[in-house]
Amino acid sequence: MHPVNNSGPVESTLKRYLLPAFALCLCFQFPLQGREVVLAEPATHFTESLPLGNGRLGAMLFGGVDAEKIVLNENGMWSGSPQNADRPGAAEALPEIRQLLLEGKNAEAEALVNKHFTCAGKGSGGGVGANVPFGCYQTLGQMYLEFTYPSEAPVEDYRRWLDLETATAHLSFLRDGVEYRREGFVSKPGEVFVYRVTASKEASLHFNLRLDRQERRSSEVHDNGDLEMYGELNNGWRDGRGVRYATRVRVAATDGTVEIKDGVISVSNASEVVLHLSAATDIKTFAGRGVNDARATARSDLDAQAEATYWGLRADHIADYRAFFSRTTLQLGSSPAAAEMIPPTTPGRLQRFAAGEPDPDLAALYFDFGRYLLISSSRPGGLPANLQGIWAEKIQTPWNGDWHLNINLQMNYWPANICNLEELNEPLFALIESLQEPGAITAQTYYGARGWVSFLLANPWGFTSPGESASWGSTVSCSAWLCQHLWDHYLFTGDKAFLERAYPIMRGAALFYLDMLIEEPAHGWLVTAPSNSPENAFLLPDGTKAHVCMGPTADQQLLRYLFDACIEASVVLGEDHELRQELREKRDRLAPTRLGPDGRIMEWLEPYEEADPQHRHIAHLWGLYPGNEISPDRTPALANGARASLNGRGDGGTGWSLAFKLAMWARLGDGERAHKILTSHLKPADQKTAKQRWSGGTYANLFDAHPPFQIDGNLGGSAAIAEMLLQSHLDSVKLLPALPPQWPDGTVSGLRARGGLEVSISWSKGELTEVTLVSEKGGEFTLQYGEARIPVSLQELEQSTLSVDDFR
Repeated sequence: MHPVNNSGPVESTLKRYLLPAFALCLCFQFPLQGREVVLAEPATHFTESLPLGNGRLGAMLFGGVDAEKIVLNENGMWSGSPQNADRPGAAEALPEIRQLLLEGKNAEAEALVNKHFTCAGKGSGGGVGANVPFGCYQTLGQMYLEFTYPSEAPVEDYRRWLDLETATAHLSFLRDGVEYRREGFVSKPGEVFVYRVTASKEASLHFNLRLDRQERRSSEVHDNGDLEMYGELNNGWRDGRGVRYATRVRVAATDGTVEIKDGVISVSNASEVVLHLSAATDIKTFAGRGVNDARATARSDLDAQAEATYWGLRADHIADYRAFFSRTTLQLGSSPAAAEMIPPTTPGRLQRFAAGEPDPDLAALYFDFGRYLLISSSRPGGLPANLQGIWAEKIQTPWNGDWHLNINLQMNYWPANICNLEELNEPLFALIESLQEPGAITAQTYYGARGWVSFLLANPWGFTSPGESASWGSTVSCSAWLCQHLWDHYLFTGDKAFLERAYPIMRGAALFYLDMLIEEPAHGWLVTAPSNSPENAFLLPDGTKAHVCMGPTADQQLLRYLFDACIEASVVLGEDHELRQELREKRDRLAPTRLGPDGRIMEWLEPYEEADPQHRHIAHLWGLYPGNEISPDRTPALANGARASLNGRGDGGTGWSLAFKLAMWARLGDGERAHKILTSHLKPADQKTAKQRWSGGTYANLFDAHPPFQIDGNLGGSAAIAEMLLQSHLDSVKLLPALPPQWPDGTVSGLRARGGLEVSISWSKGELTEVTLVSEKGGEFTLQYGEARIPVSLQELEQSTLSVDDFR
């Protein structure tokens, strides 16, 4: 699949460069730290390799001296195919399920949900769906380079690193006085992976190159010297005919000798070799029309770069990448722990930080790494970043590498707007749009309702049905959460044209919930039924564990947000007066967020005992973050309840859960506690700890450890760090709302606030020194620093700088 040229949502980047002098001033207050992920030895595992990507095409470089392994990815590598997974006649069971819930018979209701209200067929295959119709995101394969050297002398000064400023991966070492270097990048303008190998001495490079995949592959050597690997993935049905793929590698330049025999490219007596690798799939999905012939496309991509020089491709790649990455900078001061290390490796920094040594720049590096991953795995015209972005090393990726809609996909896109990467939302928006048609059938089949709905699982094939188990698959508010991203994007950008596109989607989701709500008898509140609080369980009075319930707090918060968003959007667009009234009436009857007898936010309508008091999901605090229902300023009692809930859950847990907690403590204005969570989030993880379920942490290459690797913890972590420095979810723009004492001096430039505002901040000794604002569309804003609030009025593209004295 190739991206489609869709310039509609992609705005000019000219406005992003209005503050160059200010940004430079901010950065040079500190010694600039290298934005590099550094390792001192070859990777022995995927989570030690270095990721490259252009949103579609990906590579993971292991950096072996004698044998280089490069894992290849293309975001259309999906097995499976479209299917009708809605269970026929499901709506007939709905009245009985609801009656049992109204009678407090949750266990009996859950049994009926499992029998009649889950998906038809095998669903996701229990998260192992590579060979069922649901499918699985899979690796494209591997490229191996096997080197021989003129000398068997020991290797010296080995170093490999990922340069986040240029999106390039590097390796260098010495052997018998010869310096060997390798550099790779994945070009978006060129749509190829480029890999350059050099030696400082003539005729010192000798290697064999081959392509491989565990299954469903054929290889061919072409007359022009290209080596091609191609195949067809399993569609999950008897004929097995699915997505077709191809990858092709070519020696683009060398001063050595090239021979091809038995599917192996051999290069000898060279001092420089440049390789180009392309890949394509013929997947046809919501993201674009795809290509008709993957093999022909892979060849044409290589041919298009036949006359390109290495340095020209590199320059175009860096310019394209920096147009996104350079919009935002974060400097948190020098890091003595890193400076004292020889060499200053990233795993070493993680170890020392976990041992208590200060390293503020490690947080800045992690923030930048998350931005790098989003730029590298989500581009307009492509598929959204999945559970592993685009980087997968297996045929059967963990949890199918799909899009989980009960937090994980949404977390992937938390940094997009606040970190000034709003165009990268486009693949997410395209997915949401695509769910309307199948989701309308699901809404009718299960609830007899208008509108559309999507449950926890999503794939490129339009799967909107409930999951195969009631314990996790019956969460009904996922589509409401997706719609939050549509409305929030409008709040950040003020783009009315986008709202005209988004409102019908939001409206359709709201129609479904208007139809499916029921009245609970104790208070007359309107609640969802059946549903569950994502993946969590509670204990009934007799000790029975149950999941299915009415009106879990997360659902009610999400519906309040969605109904409010639709009401406001309809006013802006001048549409749907009658629907607006219905939304208001039913919004006011939704079950409120409440405190339990223990002072915590209640997760369910009843104060059930938790089956797992430290469960990784904390969805009932959605109204704190990413929602805006709970805040210390407006709802102090609920904010205290949220603190109590977070304390009860504890500071440990899986990677994405820690990122969630980090953002929530930021919203509560507790920078010290947020930094404590960040320290836990960055604790070193390896293959031993990977066997400890839900243990969290960070791998040597900075990948998030769920475990296994999930990219949501990385991307959520970047968003949460930004939230510590800037918040705009209520009626003011808060400056440094959760600045931890561990970051006494720093600068951040280019963050975005709701209302089309770009914000850059500097601080010293824990106190704001200066803030510069640029308004994209003009408007009235309230700036808040501590307890001080000041109004600011800006014209379109106007810049304004204020000092701390303006807040006194």
